[in-house]
Amino acid sequence: MNYLKILIPVAMSLVFITYLMAQGSVTYDYSKNPYYSHTDAKPVKVSDAEWKKILPPGMYHIAREQGTERAYTGKYWDNHTKGTYYCAVCGNPLYSSDAKFESHTGWPSFFQPLNKNSLTLKTDSDGDRTEVTCKRCGSHLGHVFDDGPAPTGQRYCMDGNVLDFEAGK
Repeated sequence: MNYLKILIPVAMSLVFITYLMAQGSVTYDYSKNPYYSHTDAKPVKVSDAEWKKILPPGMYHIAREQGTERAYTGKYWDNHTKGTYYCAVCGNPLYSSDAKFESHTGWPSFFQPLNKNSLTLKTDSDGDRTEVTCKRCGSHLGHVFDDGPAPTGQRYCMDGNVLDFEAGK
């Protein structure tokens, strides 16, 4: 009986650690995605079944099932390197690091996109939030709120695991 007092907390800890790791950053080999391009602006029409074959499960869940990562676990929430952020699903250019700001939410936040034509905004099914999707591939990226800094007053709150980043520029 005494061993159960030790075994149960250890087992619960292992389950919790596994859960946290599963929520963390997604590692992805972009070379295996024939639709990924930083220069091709043509819309990508791919079925969810095809995306499911190409994307890692965590990225697929966010991008195609409108999921979200836990705060402070995704990629880029604390990235301060200068560069450009792209859609991790199709490579569409989305944001400049010059528009990134500290929102203290645990997700990468931007006050404006690189180009308004790179995103689609639509009201969530709950009617309370505005969803941000990639205009090129239709993937869910996050939400936009009206509580951001000047000059726009907007906070594009993105899931880092559906962003790709290239340092420079």
